[in-house]
Amino acid sequence: MYLSRFLSIHALWVTVSSVMQPYPLVWGHYDVCKTQIYTEEGKVWDYMACQPESTDMTKYLKVKLDPPDITCGDPPETFCAMGNPYMCNNECDASTPELAHPPELMFDFEGRHPSTFWQSATWKEYPKPLQVNITLSWSKTIELTDNIVITFESGRPDQMILEKSLDYGRTWQPYQYYATDCLDAFHMDPKSVKDLSQHTVLEIICTEEYSTGYTTNSKIIHFEIKDRFAFFAGPRLRNMASLYGQLDTTKKLRDFFTVTDLRIRLLRPAVGEIFVDELHLARYFYAISDIKVRGRCKCNLHATVCVYDNSKLTCECEHNTTGPDCGKCKKNYQGRPWSPGSYLPIPKGTANTCIPSISSIGNPPKFNRIWPNISSLEVSNPKQANVCDNELLHCQNGGTCHNNVRCLCPAAYTGILCEKLRCEEAGSCGPGSGQGAPPGGCPALLLLPLLPALLGTAGAPGL
Repeated sequence: MYLSRFLSIHALWVTVSSVMQPYPLVWGHYDVCKTQIYTEEGKVWDYMACQPESTDMTKYLKVKLDPPDITCGDPPETFCAMGNPYMCNNECDASTPELAHPPELMFDFEGRHPSTFWQSATWKEYPKPLQVNITLSWSKTIELTDNIVITFESGRPDQMILEKSLDYGRTWQPYQYYATDCLDAFHMDPKSVKDLSQHTVLEIICTEEYSTGYTTNSKIIHFEIKDRFAFFAGPRLRNMASLYGQLDTTKKLRDFFTVTDLRIRLLRPAVGEIFVDELHLARYFYAISDIKVRGRCKCNLHATVCVYDNSKLTCECEHNTTGPDCGKCKKNYQGRPWSPGSYLPIPKGTANTCIPSISSIGNPPKFNRIWPNISSLEVSNPKQANVCDNELLHCQNGGTCHNNVRCLCPAAYTGILCEKLRCEEAGSCGPGSGQGAPPGGCPALLLLPLLPALLGTAGAPGL
């Protein structure tokens, strides 16, 4: 009896899994640029939006300090112990590896004992401000996918600004302000990300949450990427379709999570009291043991691989695109203006593949492929060249290739490759149109609530 119940439940789960396969709980991995599918006309390429996987981006950055001689140890100096600010017999010496604290120790393997960290010179020139700029550069546009986390070995600074650049450090914008007293330091009311909403997610705030001094377990500063994602994708980021939809249609939101450089501006070290103790200035310095930046190369949804070669990150572009960010069409593939891929419609998105140039059709590159129908590109030509084939071009959004001459599009789509929503041409697209939205009413989702009860009936504990 138990065997038959188990087999019935197993069969039900297989059915549910197969039905749910196109609709994963967390949508939008976009880890494949194209796949081969079978149609009535044989095997063809199905092109999709795609992007590299998220990874630790600190492996690929360059770090610069300003002033450049701010790191302690040249000349050697003593500083006070972290736990006891009045025990000032610790030494920093750049010429001795065991006593040196160079910038690269901000990014080395964590978990060592004793811990390794970068450290600045002490505030020996007080009352002159002890200020440091730490610039992280990638020479590549990257998209942030997780919180930026900075771990201090000293007390967290009393005043700090995290800044970003989108143009390789030519201009800078604030990301977030940090202070023990936001009103006094930056003339801003203190806030936290929890005070924001979908409508104010791009607001630049000052937070006092991460600015305590020598307090136990108070070493970490966050810039909360995931909490901002959660305004669209839900608390556990389960509704990624909603987030990707927002990123796809709101350029300011997409740009908010995109950087070429980050800059940490340390403006005032942890003091911990109202007044600076001028008799023990060796108590005051900055020390950072770890910086975490997680993200992916920006490839405009035209690549799944980003290679690091000669100290440079470059997308391995698909969809007949090229450039470090796949930001333009390849030569002879400029038959229409370049466009980034689109996350929509979920779950495969739209590849927006570059198509062959009209001028290149008469003199195509030397490989066996079929070229587009010139008349379909609104250029008169008596010779009916081909617009779709099994390798180069494939009709999008469920369209089918008819005799390699034209794409037969579903009712909701139009265009040479069925790449446009028909309602866009009519100007009638909207929330109620139902076009381009993910299919609803998946029977598998209706079956999910029944599974725990069925499994419990079968006596399958802990599943």
